[in-house]
Amino acid sequence: MTIRGAIQTVFGALGNRAAGIWKEIGGYRATFLPWNRDVFANETCRACIRTLAEHTSKANAKLANGDKRLENLLNIRPNYFMNGKDFLYKIRVLYELYNTAFIYIRRDEMGRCVSLYPIPQCSSEAVEVESGLYIRFYLPSGDVLAVPWTDLAVVRKDYHKSDIYGDDNTAISTSLELLNTTNQGLANAVKSTANLRGILKSTKAMLSDDDVKKQRDRFVTDYMAMENTSGVAMIDSTLTFTPIQMQPVLASYKSVEDLRNNIYRYYGMNEGAVTNSLVGDAGEAFYEGAIEPFLIALSAELSYKIYTDRQRKLGSNIVYESNRMQYMTMASKLALVAMVDRGAMVPNEWRAVMNLAPIEGGDQPIRRLDTVPTSQVTEPAEDAADAEEGKDNADKTE
Repeated sequence: MTIRGAIQTVFGALGNRAAGIWKEIGGYRATFLPWNRDVFANETCRACIRTLAEHTSKANAKLANGDKRLENLLNIRPNYFMNGKDFLYKIRVLYELYNTAFIYIRRDEMGRCVSLYPIPQCSSEAVEVESGLYIRFYLPSGDVLAVPWTDLAVVRKDYHKSDIYGDDNTAISTSLELLNTTNQGLANAVKSTANLRGILKSTKAMLSDDDVKKQRDRFVTDYMAMENTSGVAMIDSTLTFTPIQMQPVLASYKSVEDLRNNIYRYYGMNEGAVTNSLVGDAGEAFYEGAIEPFLIALSAELSYKIYTDRQRKLGSNIVYESNRMQYMTMASKLALVAMVDRGAMVPNEWRAVMNLAPIEGGDQPIRRLDTVPTSQVTEPAEDAADAEEGKDNADKTE
């Protein structure tokens, strides 16, 4: 498929339009230029973003109105190129890299959503077309698209200067530069100390420049090449070799760790989250701080942009939810079986926590056999008293 064919598949006949300048309330010119630093090339940043994207991509879309067509579209195949997991993963990556992620909502002739596609990273600006807000995208292919604001779902963070876009990631540039410089310094230090270095001195008088060069090259070839595996050099009395000790100054492990922790804090992460070792309260805190806010924002934005006002008033709503109980320890998961016995959880809910398949009849609550409603329980003494009172009344009647 050609680039033109891919654009036609996603955006249909949508193209550029004559437009005026859109001015925001605060007078800010709504334009977006991607930050020129490749954050994704840094291993620490990529580890953070990958972890956030992987956990986010495990969420499922639930629709309050029971629209299975749209629910399947969101969870199984939002567009021609992506499944539901890839869709959430890519949105989260764009969101973390550029602090703004646009999702194009393609509709049929009846106005129903038929596909959703994350707009790739590119320059863009807000423009006015026929008194309506459009976002004009300058795609890497050279194509220019003006998409109506009503057909764009947008999630953003560091939402400060612009009404349209989140701020960029320049706040992390200093830590990235220092970490990159530290890594390069370490690599250069290893290279500089990996080879034998020194001064070769000849006692022969008045050597020409060519002879000096020949002696140096011969020494290097014979004793400093990779083929000299013995590590021993043999020279005659006319040559003296004085080694030079290279002791480069390296950053301490503590300095490197501090720089990495700066990046972790920026993304709301830690070493445990990156290495997938969070359980219990730590895992719950990670979900509530790093995953849940994004899912809430995405759910609210898609609900508003996909449904009409009337549909929302009738209860149509999209909710992305992830099983937060996956962060519990195994002992805590097993303890939940008591909630099944008491009817607070159905068996299939508990099986989902244990990553087990649902069973037939597992969506019905159950109770322990020795449990009955308290309204049906009477004290034996009260029963006996009631029986005696009834007998006395019968005798008086006779």
